[in-house]
Amino acid sequence: MTGAAGPVPAEALDGLPVAERLWAMAVIGIAMTMAVLDGAIVNVALPVMARDLQVSPGAAIFVTNGYQLAVTAALLPLASLGDILGYKRVYAFGLALFTAASLACALAPTLPVLIAARIVQGLGAAGIMSVNIALVRFIYPAKLIGRGVGTVALIVAIASAAGPTVAGAVLSVARWPWLFLVNIPLGLLALAVALRTLPVTPRSGGHFDTLSAVLNALFFGLLITGVDGLGDPGGSGRALLLLAGALVIGAAFVWYQVKLPAPLLPVDLLRIPVFALSMASSVCAFSAQMMAYVALPFYFQDVMHRTSSETGLLMTPWPIAIAVIAPVAGRLSDRFAPGRLGGLGLVGLALGLALVASLPPHPGTADIVWRLTLCGLGFGLFQSPNNRVIITSAPRERSGGASGMQSTARLVGQSLGAAMVAVIFGLLQTGGIVTVLWLAAGLSLTGAVTSALRR
Repeated sequence: MTGAAGPVPAEALDGLPVAERLWAMAVIGIAMTMAVLDGAIVNVALPVMARDLQVSPGAAIFVTNGYQLAVTAALLPLASLGDILGYKRVYAFGLALFTAASLACALAPTLPVLIAARIVQGLGAAGIMSVNIALVRFIYPAKLIGRGVGTVALIVAIASAAGPTVAGAVLSVARWPWLFLVNIPLGLLALAVALRTLPVTPRSGGHFDTLSAVLNALFFGLLITGVDGLGDPGGSGRALLLLAGALVIGAAFVWYQVKLPAPLLPVDLLRIPVFALSMASSVCAFSAQMMAYVALPFYFQDVMHRTSSETGLLMTPWPIAIAVIAPVAGRLSDRFAPGRLGGLGLVGLALGLALVASLPPHPGTADIVWRLTLCGLGFGLFQSPNNRVIITSAPRERSGGASGMQSTARLVGQSLGAAMVAVIFGLLQTGGIVTVLWLAAGLSLTGAVTSALRR
């Protein structure tokens, strides 16, 4: 917020006035939409990129993997910088870097240049994702924080669902560089509004720990790469070596963090039972969702013999249901116990997954749609209350660490879920898809238990 004498510190206010709040959330919406979309729309364009750049499809995959690795490795360091420098500065930096890197991606003449630009773009996306929930804590009054996190959940759900559609629409009228060029006017607009409307937040005055950042990047880089490699039968030995390295680096990382007063990996927050339980619930929920997202297209096409276009339509009810229920769940979490709401949501997700796994060989479309709608409603009922607990259970001066952990739990859960599907598909020649869905239901119930244990 700005006043006659300049920016008003956010700690002096309980949220922003309504007009400033709307503008600030518009910035959050635009930036998060771009960051989430760019994690999804490029997948659709990979075959076209491979042909234009004259590389193999396997090599082109690094355009996606480089972005995801950069996001995951940079989330906690940038969240720590948010605590030190203020969340507005880190958010604006991430938005500016993301926008500039989008131009570099569009102009990339070769695959190595494109991959390098995507890594930089991932660093910018991490700046956006690492502190967005922390900013929501200062944008909304304390009694309305649930509405704020519900709005963010709605934005993420819509962007995730729209990714393939947006990519298809752009590629139908333009070449793949336009997937990145459309970010530039949106990014510049969001940056201009962000500098005027995002709240000035408290700064811890601490120092950035470079060693912690390096250990963090090594740990998550080895972990995600190793987990992804488990699905490749020919590379399982290398994957296990990478995971062993991640275990060693991770142990050293945690040992070092325990000794710090404000650690980059917020082990201090994990000592808070409700925060730790919320992290466990989040990893379980996102793992279960990703397992279903990966397995269901195979289920629909290979088992039920639906076409690709039918499969795309059948997958749509899930994210639409999340978009519908997420803001409602956020408002409910301001009035009712979030732990119980989240537990109820994950029970609904588990029930939906079990019902999908129990479908007959040739079900009707309506039978599939209402089951996937139940899955989406359950996940959406969980997500907003869980995010509310994560951000409000941490001290205000540690909101950046809490926000970074929330995004990290989401990405780690998604990576683990995708890896589990690959491993199960590799081990089970028949029945693997149904096994994945039942395992996802079990993970959802586990998350429901940890959610219900929160007070």
